[in-house]
Amino acid sequence: MRQNKGYDNRTAYDKRNKTSGRNSDNIYVYGNTARRLEPQRRQEEAPVKKPHQPHHEVRKNRDKARHMSAGYVVFLTAALCAAAYILVNYVQLRAALTNLTEEVAGKESRLNYLKVSNDEDYNRIISGIDLEEIKRIALGELGMIYAGEGQIVEYENESRDYMRQVSDENQ
Repeated sequence: MRQNKGYDNRTAYDKRNKTSGRNSDNIYVYGNTARRLEPQRRQEEAPVKKPHQPHHEVRKNRDKARHMSAGYVVFLTAALCAAAYILVNYVQLRAALTNLTEEVAGKESRLNYLKVSNDEDYNRIISGIDLEEIKRIALGELGMIYAGEGQIVEYENESRDYMRQVSDENQ
């Protein structure tokens, strides 16, 4: 094994640049790259290879693959039309859904406004009613009296919805 690794690098440089060891002995290289001492030489051009002629069957298959048959073109056209139709319908459905969602949100907002307004009106009306005044007018001016024991008739309603009085039993 050699002790001087710089000698190996110099000989490799000499072989690459076709210089003799004697001329390159007095060159000191700074850094990790060697400077070019010769003017730019023309790059050796690689010999141009003739393209390999493919086998006749391979060439035939390539030519066949380059050309599309009429059936394949019709299939691609039909697939494109189907995809376009589906896409247009999808976009229309999404737009309709967006419009319906906005409409529902508007109606919910209107419903909430009406509920709040109705509750405010109800509370205003209830707070304006004086029940004692109504009782005084009913008993004093209109001649109404409280119901007696035999006058109250209770019914059982199974449907719990509402009840209609069909006949008057007390008259």
